[in-house]
Amino acid sequence: MKMLSRLVLSGLITASTSFGAYADVIETTTLVGFGTAKYPENFAHFDYVNPDAPKYGKVTYGQMGTYDNFNRYASRGVAAAGSGQLYDTLMYSPSDEINTYYPLIASKARYSDDYMWLELDLNPKARFQDGEPITAHDVAFTFQKFMTEGVPQYRSYYKVIKSVTAKSDLVVRIEMSEPDREKLFSFAQSTRVLPKHFWQDKKFSEPLNEPPVGSSAYKVTDYKPGQSVTYTLDKDYWAKDLPVNVGRNNFEQVQYDYYRDDTVMLEAFKAGEFDIRIESEPKFWENSYTGSNFDKGYIKKEVIPHSQPQQANGFVFNIQTEVFKDPKVREAITYALDFEWMNKNLFYNENSRTRSYFQNTDYASVGLPSDAEKAVLEPIKDKIPPRVFTEEYQPPKTDGSGRIRSQMRTAFKLFKEAGWELKNKVMTNTKTGEAMSFELLIFNPNVETYAIPFQKNLKLMGIDMKLRTVDRTQYIKRLRDRDFDMVSSRYFANAYPSSSLMIVWNSKFIDSTYNTAGVIDPAVDYLTQEIADNQQNPDKLLALGRAFDRVLQWNFYMVPQWHYSNYRVATWDKFERPDIRPEYDLGVDTWWVSKEKAAKLPEKRR
Repeated sequence: MKMLSRLVLSGLITASTSFGAYADVIETTTLVGFGTAKYPENFAHFDYVNPDAPKYGKVTYGQMGTYDNFNRYASRGVAAAGSGQLYDTLMYSPSDEINTYYPLIASKARYSDDYMWLELDLNPKARFQDGEPITAHDVAFTFQKFMTEGVPQYRSYYKVIKSVTAKSDLVVRIEMSEPDREKLFSFAQSTRVLPKHFWQDKKFSEPLNEPPVGSSAYKVTDYKPGQSVTYTLDKDYWAKDLPVNVGRNNFEQVQYDYYRDDTVMLEAFKAGEFDIRIESEPKFWENSYTGSNFDKGYIKKEVIPHSQPQQANGFVFNIQTEVFKDPKVREAITYALDFEWMNKNLFYNENSRTRSYFQNTDYASVGLPSDAEKAVLEPIKDKIPPRVFTEEYQPPKTDGSGRIRSQMRTAFKLFKEAGWELKNKVMTNTKTGEAMSFELLIFNPNVETYAIPFQKNLKLMGIDMKLRTVDRTQYIKRLRDRDFDMVSSRYFANAYPSSSLMIVWNSKFIDSTYNTAGVIDPAVDYLTQEIADNQQNPDKLLALGRAFDRVLQWNFYMVPQWHYSNYRVATWDKFERPDIRPEYDLGVDTWWVSKEKAAKLPEKRR
């Protein structure tokens, strides 16, 4: 999902009358989520692209798991890789700005300064891939389809939108039941427009066995269910010359091949079965990227530094399960993860411990709360852990020897306070006599590499953690059904505290799979609402973000894992890329295939 945020709009402001009341109407072509827009109204292309990049060649990616349909929005099944990009959005967000949007399907916006309505002018050249025009009727249909058949969190988030109607073929109007700037503009920012003529007689919540009619630069041209899917650049793509697309989408074909095992997938890459691999496992990176194709220079290894906000990775508790309801139990379990030993023995000291939900940003909590943070926390001070005010959160730290006796003593004290004690080497509930046991649900076997040391340390504490590996389809279903105790998962990177945090943490969206931990907490609800309401107040947003980070940390919703501040990228050496890389992305969509370099490779990788 694109992050939602405050919008600072520049443009022509005129006075007009709306429904008998005087209001300002603001007209603009650019929506800016943070700061000011980098590019002027009539810019030619983004700075991080090569406008003269050739449209040539094929790129193949390896993909873990399987797929069974082409409906990214179905409530069951697993959609094909890339299927979420079959439809263009109303506006496009570049990779060198935080949440700034430029014209794509929508060419202009108008709205009242009381935020009760917004109108979008659509580009008259906009077309679906079957040649049918993209109209305001399609936008209105899209909204109705999502509201009636889409996921519950969509309906909950946009319930303040009273109507989305077509004023004409090329003008769509959004009206609100109450003023809500964020919701009003988020619709313009992120809506992917569905073709009414394709979807009107299909159930949107159900899997789709065949590729739909899309509107983006690529369309599905070949597929083998569960095995592969191939996208081909649409030479008639209506938006190819728009500034937001110049220098992008340079591969004639994009293919995803599926593998059930990551080790097998790595060997397939080395043998020349696909082109690009971004490695997340230091062990593989240090030891497995060798062989004749590396020696011959066919495959290139690169470590590319970045300054991106980092995902909050962790072993996430389902706090709705009985065993994990008590935060003292959750805190005690964090002492079983020996990051220092893992980093030395498994990760070649290449990883850094994650401690913040805003890692690598100014919004990460540091030290003790400032006066501004205390002010935003004051209304909920009785609903949050007292340590929020008195201690800086840090994950447990060891000496890296693998011996965690001191950590275990701290954990046992916490367990005792929570009503658990060690009896005959088994962690036992003092009231029920029940032994502590739970299941870690995973779909990627590589997770076992670092789950097993965690499991062994838990065993030393008398706790039985079972590892349950299922295929991706089962995993997603169990995640949606909240049928799990713990998962190795992540919370998406937050460049700043946006209103999208509502979907991840607010109890109104408890059915969202983004709320992995199953948090229902009045303090969290309060802070996420305050964040959503203060998107136009950067000073207060800074205090809110850091305060929110502290509240999440001290509630122990996960056992923090680690992050890596570089991209580990291996490619079959046939690509060229622009001199400038976008700040917030690797920028693969700006790369292109060099005919000269490709000619030097084995035939199947040219």
